[in-house]
Amino acid sequence: MKIVSNTSPLAYLLLIDQVELLYELFGQIIIPQAVSLELADKGAPDVIRRWIAEPPLWLTIEAVTVEVDPVLDRLHAGEKEAIVLAQELGADLIILDEKQAREVAKERGLNVTGLLGVLDEAATKGLVDLPTVIENLRKTSFRVSPSMLKMLLDRHFHLGNQE
Repeated sequence: MKIVSNTSPLAYLLLIDQVELLYELFGQIIIPQAVSLELADKGAPDVIRRWIAEPPLWLTIEAVTVEVDPVLDRLHAGEKEAIVLAQELGADLIILDEKQAREVAKERGLNVTGLLGVLDEAATKGLVDLPTVIENLRKTSFRVSPSMLKMLLDRHFHLGNQE
């Protein structure tokens, strides 16, 4: 499978100490150079900068050339390059959190998930204790409606009761 990720899903997985879920779920993850630079930015938390300074073997960083495109030009560099890379590779999945970037990716026929989708899949496969992970995520600056988190937790709580 070819999986491309943008910056924020990686950053938040690192902040909640769950980045290895990407490897467990998908094996190899591919990021564009712009995402690597965003993760290495001096304003990023130390844990993120240290991780990208010595990336795991399952992370591949690709150079991407982005042509002038008025739609993509509205996005951040990492989002732009991730979408272009996913298109170039014929990626099976792109991991994006930002609403506008997700919409552009979907319009271009890409299969999109976000951080919550990754956590949902990990919980379905029994790889995480979802309530603990969600509580740790709430302690970060990740923006999501409380009702979305509740819906995710309720879904897994009810799934667990049916088994």
